Amino acid sequence: MNWTQIDEERLLNRSFTLGILGIVCCLIPIIYFNFYLKTMPYGDILNGLGLGSQLLGMSLAVLVLRRRKIDTVIKEKSKKMVLVLSVALLFFILVQ
Repeated sequence: MNWTQIDEERLLNRSFTLGILGIVCCLIPIIYFNFYLKTMPYGDILNGLGLGSQLLGMSLAVLVLRRRKIDTVIKEKSKKMVLVLSVALLFFILVQ
């Protein structure tokens, strides 16, 4: 099945799941660095996985926005998802 054939609600759910996964993966090394030890094995891999997951989630939300005939509620949800994920992505890029 192609990504453009999936309905909007399912794409937004996947976008939300990937965004939360990305935020958690980026928070783990920051919390570990600030509260425990100064070095964390595989911390860079977690950061890269988190940033990539956030980018994928944001691209799914943009894919929903690019559809032609969608409900206004779904359109507003996807706008909010893009905004939240872009702010989180910018924050985690600047913190690293």
